[in-house]
Amino acid sequence: MGKKPNRPSRFKNNKKQPKTNRLVVWNFLWKRSLWHRILIVFFAISILFTGTGYGIGQWYINKHKSEPLVFGTTFISNYAESFGLDPKQTMAAILGDLEIKRIRLVSYWKEIEASQGTYDFTELDWQFAMASTYGAKVSLAVGLRQPRWPECHEPKWALAMEKKEWQPRLYDYMGAVVNRYKSHPALAEYQLENEFFMTVFGECRDFDRNRLVEEFKMVKRLDSNHPVAISRSNNWIGLPVGKPTPDVFGISVYKRVWDKNITKRYFEYPLPAWFYAMLAGGGEIVTGKSMFLHELQAEPWTPRDLYITNTPVEEQFKSMNSERMKTRIEYGKATGMRTLDLWGAEWWYWLKQKKGDSSVWDVVAQEVNKAKLSNQALQK
Repeated sequence: MGKKPNRPSRFKNNKKQPKTNRLVVWNFLWKRSLWHRILIVFFAISILFTGTGYGIGQWYINKHKSEPLVFGTTFISNYAESFGLDPKQTMAAILGDLEIKRIRLVSYWKEIEASQGTYDFTELDWQFAMASTYGAKVSLAVGLRQPRWPECHEPKWALAMEKKEWQPRLYDYMGAVVNRYKSHPALAEYQLENEFFMTVFGECRDFDRNRLVEEFKMVKRLDSNHPVAISRSNNWIGLPVGKPTPDVFGISVYKRVWDKNITKRYFEYPLPAWFYAMLAGGGEIVTGKSMFLHELQAEPWTPRDLYITNTPVEEQFKSMNSERMKTRIEYGKATGMRTLDLWGAEWWYWLKQKKGDSSVWDVVAQEVNKAKLSNQALQK
């Protein structure tokens, strides 16, 4: 019989096929136009960044999940008055009825030193006293920039001064505040200069980092026994690498806002909760400091800068109502941060007292109680 003709081996073909396929894929993905390659690099970097960020966020969430969940809020006396509420009754309801045990109080320069050289601590004194009565801890805002519009709260007599004149007087006032309350049993921490670098919001004229560094050193020198928190704005990506390095970082989260510039309608930021866990985790890796949520949006964002009491309740509910409150609090918990300061307690109480609607108030009460029971279970 004649010699059998050589036949190509199907096994050899199979071995060569993957290499050929890889070359085809490589040629398709890379050996194209410059813009094609730029897009590939962009998507590759995006996937890498997202995956890394998600991993950091999950690490942060898991690291802190066994810590107690603490709900707090901010109370501002004159803001309660703007709703036609009695400030003392409002604060008592927040601490007593809701059983919130953490409250941020403000020390507006324009109120404490309305007359140059004369300090009036009447408002803060009764607020600290009430916090003690209800067993609540105070996070005290200090500095020029503090919560609520116009953000910077200098007295009228300081507005006409040059920086070299008003800055020493600012330090004197801050020193007086710290010395007044540093030994108070209700004091838990200071919050220094609310969102200091947020230049796009508020009526502020000075964003000098050196001033922030000096203020931080001064507060720590006057009171080394209490931590100092510094807050950052909410949606910016970045790590807190500049000075000063506080004892803890705060961050705000506003999900649903009114876009007055482009769409003229409500806009909901699409950021997932792990985005904030990523910011908290990244900051902790770099600085060794943790982060808390110092303002979780829990009141309406009204259209066209309307004041809340001038906005129909139906319109208010388009950005915040009881159902949105539930989902907002769940979102806050999903960030992995274990201290959540809800923003807007005066509005909850106004809605309950003046509008006969306790739905939002009741949601907060339920969440605070759930956290209390959960924390008790952690201790067993």
